[in-house]
Amino acid sequence: MGRPRVSETAPTESASSGISERSADVIVVGAGPAGSTTAYHLAKAGLDVLLLEKTAFPREKVCGDGLTPRATKQLVAMGIDISEEAGWLRNRGLRILGGGVRLQLDWPELAAYPNYGLVRKRDDFDEQLARQAQKAGARLYERCNVGAPIVDERTGRITGVEAKLGEEKAPATFHAPLVVAADGNSTRLSLAMGLHRREDRPMGVAVRTYFTSPRHDDDYLESWLELWDRRGPQDRLLPGYGWIFGMGDGTSNVGLGVLNTSSSFKELDWREILKAWCASMPEDWGYTPENMTGPIRGAALPMAFNRQPHYTRGLLLVGDAGGMVNPFNGEGIAYAMESGQIAADVIVQAHARATAPQRELALQRYPKVLKDTYGGYYTLGRAFVKLIGNPKVMKLATQRGLTHPMLMRFTLKLLANLTDPTGGDAMDRIINALTKVAPRA
Repeated sequence: MGRPRVSETAPTESASSGISERSADVIVVGAGPAGSTTAYHLAKAGLDVLLLEKTAFPREKVCGDGLTPRATKQLVAMGIDISEEAGWLRNRGLRILGGGVRLQLDWPELAAYPNYGLVRKRDDFDEQLARQAQKAGARLYERCNVGAPIVDERTGRITGVEAKLGEEKAPATFHAPLVVAADGNSTRLSLAMGLHRREDRPMGVAVRTYFTSPRHDDDYLESWLELWDRRGPQDRLLPGYGWIFGMGDGTSNVGLGVLNTSSSFKELDWREILKAWCASMPEDWGYTPENMTGPIRGAALPMAFNRQPHYTRGLLLVGDAGGMVNPFNGEGIAYAMESGQIAADVIVQAHARATAPQRELALQRYPKVLKDTYGGYYTLGRAFVKLIGNPKVMKLATQRGLTHPMLMRFTLKLLANLTDPTGGDAMDRIINALTKVAPRA
């Protein structure tokens, strides 16, 4: 039980390739959605990949467990079986509540994305992606806690990582000319390479728990745009939103997401606010303490490229390590997987170059592709975050906006980042034009 778990296909020593079990073309640190997606696409392209995960599967992570069509598209690209028989629950769209209005919106019909989302618990979800990367040829080490980077003193480039293996924490070193940091918001690897969080970018916090509930089989994700703190002498509208996602297994994932743009961000106990919010719901929904199946847990949501540069000295950042969470809606999984695919594509192209300067030129393209893909959209999202940080603006938006279904369909496309890049409808063209003219910071 204390030994690190390694893929059965991992070689101890390959005489033909000269590659030892702890050397590879690329090291990926972290087997969450970003890391596993990166490793999968690299391995599929024929590169030798080490995927290092500090815990052992299955393992839990704080998440809403709801996947939009963007994430669904990535799962399809990885060849994951997303059928109901394989345990996936499909959802048709988003139900929005606020300002006394209840609006149900289907996911848009697009050429670029499927018209459905999915629900899956993170403890199972992450393992499926990691195993798929293994099947593609990546060598997965579980219980491999990565510490300091190994840096070439002459060039300043990362050439590997130091780690501790298993419960006995046996020291080990892994070597590769390229390393991908997919180690989440804390990203110790990025910090050790001198990459710190940008304070001018928004951060969010998500807290959630599970309840046994008759609402478990809902085929819409549910978002509450008005998050009230009713515990004091006067009701207070808070910045953020609440969610209820039916898991299809007898439970609901109930949580809230809050932005740091509010003056009350640090002073409030968000776990207590989640309890108070649940207590205000109808009793027959079952969101009561005796029906809670696990503790309330929280996690940070690093948004809008809050750590840069995304490539430097042999290190690429993907997912939460690079602050890829969508500031409009707090969605992270789709952007973690997409950034992993983008990073893998850049690395594969660089690997095929004949000289070090040519490889470096190809790698320098990675942050440019990210900014071309998300930069303008995230700039709009940062402006949106500042606006809804004002409770008066949030209240006005919910009261006026939700009464106009056409406006809300436009808002759904904008917030979920679901448009056809070419040949879309008028809404798509407006959103695409806005993201193109916005600065790509």
